[in-house]
Amino acid sequence: MPVREHPPSPHPAQSCTDRGPRGASTAGSVTKRCRGGAAAAANSAERGDARGPGSGCGVRAPCHSKGSSLSSAAAMSHGRENTFPPPRRCSPGRQPLGPGSWGMDMLMFFEPVTTLCGHTFCKECLERCLDHRPNCPLCKQSLREYLKAGSYSPTVLLQDIILATFPTELAERRDLHQAEMAELSNLTKNIPIFVCTMSFPGIACPLHVFEPRYRLMIRRCQESGTRRFGMCIYEHGKSFADYGCMLEIRQIELLADGRSLVDTIGRRRFRVLSRGHRDGYNTADIEYLEDRKVAGEELQELQCLHESTYRLAQQFCEHQDLASRHILMQHGLLPEKEEDIQASADGPMWCWWLISILPLDPSYQLNLFSTTSLRSRLMQLQHILAMLLQQPPERSARGRV
Repeated sequence: MPVREHPPSPHPAQSCTDRGPRGASTAGSVTKRCRGGAAAAANSAERGDARGPGSGCGVRAPCHSKGSSLSSAAAMSHGRENTFPPPRRCSPGRQPLGPGSWGMDMLMFFEPVTTLCGHTFCKECLERCLDHRPNCPLCKQSLREYLKAGSYSPTVLLQDIILATFPTELAERRDLHQAEMAELSNLTKNIPIFVCTMSFPGIACPLHVFEPRYRLMIRRCQESGTRRFGMCIYEHGKSFADYGCMLEIRQIELLADGRSLVDTIGRRRFRVLSRGHRDGYNTADIEYLEDRKVAGEELQELQCLHESTYRLAQQFCEHQDLASRHILMQHGLLPEKEEDIQASADGPMWCWWLISILPLDPSYQLNLFSTTSLRSRLMQLQHILAMLLQQPPERSARGRV
């Protein structure tokens, strides 16, 4: 069943307007209002700034044009004075400007797509707008079916014109996009963090994604090819906990209003080294955890402990009441025990399955999750199972350890 996301934390965003050739202002991409936006627009109107209807955008404000009419190079190349604060990402070689200054965007149409209402935007810019509202950023026509399809056909004519007229600028824009994808593909530096719930290696974690920041995050995971992101629980004072699990996207069902049902499965445990932010969602530098290996007599003792704990887990699953059996129906049956208990860096998968269904407080789950000693984890599980098996089934199903 889908799980609910953690409430979003406030974060800055931009708003922009597009001015017609006569100085009239029409609505552009609106995410959240920024301070000084109205005053900036008024100052721009007093200066008499005018831009053609096909003028483009920066990284977050949409490049757009109406229909297929492209009367000048201004419809494809961006060189104008903004009426909104500069985006947080800047072109290579330029420094970000202060909050009271106005920058120049020299970015060009990239992967242009045309909506059913006849407006053309950069694919990324349109997707960023639709993350917040399922309507055309210009005419406000509903694009719900467009969202549900989840695919965007490029405007071939515009692509050909840009390629023929501005090959160098287009190559630079493509290099910029590829560099961003390479950065997003790194699975140890600045990995995206979904702050929501406990997840475990080898265990399914279905998600209901509806916040704009997480829509963007999931889309980038797909575009970069990694299809992976980190999952951590919320921790007061830190934004999220020091330990988490890398999730892999297996399937996505897109809904007509932009929400999605995302089927993921846990892969590797990690420890957070440092925290950051990117376009509204959390990021982190991480290192992966691995259980300590043992050998000789210590391995034999560990094997015996593993066998006895697994038998207790079987008893727990066989003697539970109807409510607990319903939980087992959702999570499946107890996995088979592995022959080599040290084959996986995270230890036997059945341990994580058991931890995910036991009535444990998330802080205690996190304690079991963070340990790199399989012996310690098995001993704690054995103690918990022994306590639960001594209690009446109704009490053990409802209480938390």
